Amino acid sequence: MIPPVQPNFKSHFTELLRQTLSEMGPLDAGINIEFARPRQASHGDYACNLAMQLAKPLRRNPRDIAALLANVLSTSPYLEKIEIAGAGFINLFLTTSIKQQFPRYVLENGEKFGHGNTGAGKKIQVEFVSANPTGPLHVGHGRGAAFGASLANVLAANGYDVTREYYVNDAGRQMDILALSTWLRYLELNGVTSRFPDNAYQGEYVRDMARLIYKAHAGLYVHKPDLLFEDMPPEADANIATEAQLDALIANAKKLLGQDYAYIHNLVLTEQLGDCRNDLMEFGVVFDTWFSEQSLFDSGGVAHAVQLLEQGNYLYQQDGAKWFRSTDFGDEKDRVVQRENAQFTYFASDIAYHLNKFERGFERVIDVWGADHHGYIPRVKGALQALALDPAKLEIALVQFAVLYRNGKKAPMSTRSGEFVTLRELRQEVGNDAARFFYVLRKSDQHLDFDLDLAKSQSNENPVYYVQYAHARVCSVLEQWGEDPAALVTVDMSSLTNPMELSLLQKLIDYPEMVEAAAKELSPHLIAFYLRELAAEFHSYYNATRFLVPEIPLRLARLGLVAAIRQVLSNGLSLLGVSAPVKM
Repeated sequence: MIPPVQPNFKSHFTELLRQTLSEMGPLDAGINIEFARPRQASHGDYACNLAMQLAKPLRRNPRDIAALLANVLSTSPYLEKIEIAGAGFINLFLTTSIKQQFPRYVLENGEKFGHGNTGAGKKIQVEFVSANPTGPLHVGHGRGAAFGASLANVLAANGYDVTREYYVNDAGRQMDILALSTWLRYLELNGVTSRFPDNAYQGEYVRDMARLIYKAHAGLYVHKPDLLFEDMPPEADANIATEAQLDALIANAKKLLGQDYAYIHNLVLTEQLGDCRNDLMEFGVVFDTWFSEQSLFDSGGVAHAVQLLEQGNYLYQQDGAKWFRSTDFGDEKDRVVQRENAQFTYFASDIAYHLNKFERGFERVIDVWGADHHGYIPRVKGALQALALDPAKLEIALVQFAVLYRNGKKAPMSTRSGEFVTLRELRQEVGNDAARFFYVLRKSDQHLDFDLDLAKSQSNENPVYYVQYAHARVCSVLEQWGEDPAALVTVDMSSLTNPMELSLLQKLIDYPEMVEAAAKELSPHLIAFYLRELAAEFHSYYNATRFLVPEIPLRLARLGLVAAIRQVLSNGLSLLGVSAPVKM
């Protein structure tokens, strides 16, 4: 009798060996049970090097240990044979009948195929993008959005209770600069002109917001603009406004506008946050929570976090400011949490935000940051440790910038006015699917060269087109067949015996293991790699094989196989936020 299909053979074999390891007594924590896919089919479906890892601590010949482990694995009903090779590799060969059952298992599970329960309902938060709402999202933000959304999908597919969160930096200086920039452009519309600061926000979107205010309120917010430049610090350069001058302009604007400043500030925040939200929604990126930084100040959360650090003797005063002893936790220098003017720093609100995450009951927190924030990791983890929280529960996934290429040459990343190419512009040029797929084609912490011409091409060299075309080809085959694909669930697959078919069956078996690995390693690019490989194998099979053959059992078996391939392509693309077209 053929045993029921095991959704994850690696997990099954691991469990068999784990019991044996526990009986061997305490071993080095660095010993891992791993099953890899051999490069050569003659070496089996899985290979394990555990015997060689155990040789030194057990002081035994690795081949002898391999024989012992092979004896344990032989109890599995899914194995046809086991071979010991070389110094002690264990090569496992699945039974052909088990492989032939797998398309049925895929079709029975449908959209849920590949999902697992390694997360066991654990509450996990993925915070990503979190760009300052001071302008349109650019192509760098796009990579973080695609990566974070795909990672959250992969974690959810592994049984985690995932919350997708955007941290809104709505407090602090950058929002004040945007409010000032908009007000200055609004004054221009009212005939009040002055030199616009070089270090204010320059984009056309600032003028657009100024026009909104002017259209709705005309000259209502023109408050003594002649006093705007009072008590300004001296210029270091006659042509360049200093940061101190910008801060003085902000202070004067707040004083002149009084309570009306809040209107300007809230309008620019609402406009930019709304634009950001719409841009991301159009990109297929949706958040469960938009968490306000300002709420941490309003609730006293920042003051509370700083107080806890002070109570733990992790702060000291110097030059009127309060400093966190971050060097005690591996940082290169101590960090200010409260300035001499009693204002809290951005780092202080960041500490409060991470404390808040764990207070909300998340058992694991993943932050997706730009690679330029690498140096920020020790101080944040150090603050968590100082607050008696486990810093290992905070994981940082770093995302490198994407570089655009057109006609084989690096494309300008900014327009003539100094604005970055926006995510919306990229999406309009190459489409959402190409953008989502290309962004996750490489590991997030590696540089990404984004070839705009390739992303738009309809060729085998375009990876997203190649994968989507495989899905559309299967749909075409099933349409030619003309019957209900649901009937293929019960088809006998025993006639799938040629090498291409057996290889495709093994590829289907690999999918749940790949989804689990992508979650474990925080690496959704593994799904993209897998889909390219599956598509390549399918296209070769398609070009070499007739599906609608006269022999009905063989015809149905092949149709069942390609229907299962279609389901896996669709499932994998869905995790990456990419559509699976029926026709192309």
